[in-house]
Amino acid sequence: MKKHFIAVAGNIGVGKSTLTSLLSQRLGWEPYLEGVGDNPYLADFYEDMCKWSFHSQIFFLARRLKNHRQLWEHPNSVIQDRTVYEDAEIFARNLYQQALMSKRDYTTYSELYHAVMAILPPPSLVIYLKASVPTLVERIQQRGRTYERQISEEYLGQLNVLYNNWLERFSLCPVLTVPADRLDFVANNGHLALITEKILERLHGKEVVTFE
Repeated sequence: MKKHFIAVAGNIGVGKSTLTSLLSQRLGWEPYLEGVGDNPYLADFYEDMCKWSFHSQIFFLARRLKNHRQLWEHPNSVIQDRTVYEDAEIFARNLYQQALMSKRDYTTYSELYHAVMAILPPPSLVIYLKASVPTLVERIQQRGRTYERQISEEYLGQLNVLYNNWLERFSLCPVLTVPADRLDFVANNGHLALITEKILERLHGKEVVTFE
């Protein structure tokens, strides 16, 4: 049986970790869930974002690159929660656009990222969970994480724009866009089954994918 490595991408609160876990159970593949608590720069970053944004993002990038390589070399099929691409294309870029990372630091970060991307094998498939800001806000409120209470709708909207821009130019591997506004894969088992079906179709080379 062919081994697959798929990665789930999407904005804060869209359900990446949940879908990763549900798909791993349904397909019998190994999940790899995102962890951010071990970043030694995170507390400093929240105290002074301008000073520590570069350090924090470099740590995240290094950890994500290491994990990506390990998952690509894993003997079994795996599903990753959040891609290495999002660290650079979404979050580091947003810090720079919001003047929370200097041009010098962002240039250095980007050069490192693109140098590694040139030699890093891509996943078999990226699943992009696409949702509007109201849906994101609703789901963030439902899961009730204290540290997410201050996330503004404006910030989520900025990230959505960056996600759309990134995917318009992304060509390293196929992308399956899941309309998360209308597919509730947590409450509706039929929606989860449909997503699973489309993932397998795409992995087997089917180009035309619709959610109807």
